Amino acid sequence: MKFLRKLQSIFIHAIPLLLFVQFCFLTPTHATIRNGRDGKNVLDLQNQNLLRSIQLVDKSIATYFSGDEMTMARFYNPDTKELSSERGSVWMYTASIEAVNAILTSLKLQKENGNVLLFNQHYKRYVDLLKKLFDNADYYLGTFKLTSFTQEKVWAVYAVDRVREKGKANVTGILNVYDDQMWLVRELVDAYHLTNDRVFLEKAEYLTAYVLDGWDSTLDDRNKEHGGIPWGPGYVTKHACSNGPMVSPLVWLHEIYKHKSDQIEHRYVDPKDKKTRRSKMLNKGDYYLSFAKKVYDWQKRYLLNNQGVYSDMMGDCFPDCTIAYENVNGTRYRANTRLKTAVGPSFSYNSGTMISGAADLYRVTKSKKYREDAQSLSHASFEYFAKLGKQIPAYYTYESSGFNNWFNGILLRGFFNIYPNHRKVGSYMESFQKNLDYGYDHFLKDGFLPTDLLKGWDTDQNKNNLEGMFMFTYAAQYAILSQYELDKSK
Repeated sequence: MKFLRKLQSIFIHAIPLLLFVQFCFLTPTHATIRNGRDGKNVLDLQNQNLLRSIQLVDKSIATYFSGDEMTMARFYNPDTKELSSERGSVWMYTASIEAVNAILTSLKLQKENGNVLLFNQHYKRYVDLLKKLFDNADYYLGTFKLTSFTQEKVWAVYAVDRVREKGKANVTGILNVYDDQMWLVRELVDAYHLTNDRVFLEKAEYLTAYVLDGWDSTLDDRNKEHGGIPWGPGYVTKHACSNGPMVSPLVWLHEIYKHKSDQIEHRYVDPKDKKTRRSKMLNKGDYYLSFAKKVYDWQKRYLLNNQGVYSDMMGDCFPDCTIAYENVNGTRYRANTRLKTAVGPSFSYNSGTMISGAADLYRVTKSKKYREDAQSLSHASFEYFAKLGKQIPAYYTYESSGFNNWFNGILLRGFFNIYPNHRKVGSYMESFQKNLDYGYDHFLKDGFLPTDLLKGWDTDQNKNNLEGMFMFTYAAQYAILSQYELDKSK
């Protein structure tokens, strides 16, 4: 058994090299040759990007993950060869699923456009990896009872931190957040589309119900919902990251059910007395689209700032940020807390999710306001987050401190989603291509890319701890750029 595991480990670590050899020796029969940016004949970027994405994911899975239970280390240092004892959070773990889904999407598009080589070689094993990752996400799963704005209910959701036994994580208070569930919903719906496995759809809808249960349905003086979803059930502040990411998945769920008669329970506050909690059954397709619009409108109303991008959250709690409750007819519910001001910095992902949301809403409604929103937000976001020549002439610098690398990947996804209706963002996406290629060509080390793609590795080797989720976001970006190249060539 140990010998077989050793052989398996050797094979897994050899995959990136095998992919590189495959890439070098692909013939024109399998990939288009064209004149590249450097004036030389190179393999079509859609193939190069996809192969690099696969290479990065395979290297990362082999390095950051251990055991059949897929335990993820948060950091790896390619200089010291050391993995951190700290485990990745569920958000970081989901980044690996995001990359796998992006690759699977690219592989399917390759096949649909007549290039079956990469699909035949990698699709099945990536579907198997996808299912294994989702199955072992249950090490983050836990159960708790939540008193929300409309009900008290027991939920099984995902904790921030991983535990040693599936389903036993502590998810009370601040130990689970709504945005973590949203990123999982996004990938679950993607996984359903890629595999047609209803297990993914059922889980996506369950987590969607949990997230929407966090919507502040209490009413203001005009009988309008206060709206917005707090960062988590243990928080009062309402964040861009706990609202914007849900818009697109809600649209996707609408598209799944728009021609079906399935119904869903909608819970709300009675507008007559502004207190009594009620429920009614609605058509699923209509319900999901209506909620997508509500979430989108709330975030645009409260968090779009005068620089044309999105602020971090609604805060400045009054009288304080303690969770408030009210009793109605002997039953306890969560009450509204007044949030007076939009506060915090602007992060690229909070604008990225709203670009994607607007693009998806435009696709299904054809309302030009969403297209115009996405176009203006794309321009403002590129102006705000991309700095020409800050590090290297003719290259755009995107902030890479903290978690900004992953945030930037969500912005790229937004650009890609609006591209069919706003071709100008093609140049924005190509700035990501240039940065990735610069890092790959100048700083690739044992299969790893540095946190700062334009600066490279730190001279102090002990400071080169690399977030696993950054490797996965680089892979996802390469896969999205592969899809972009395919779209551009049509």
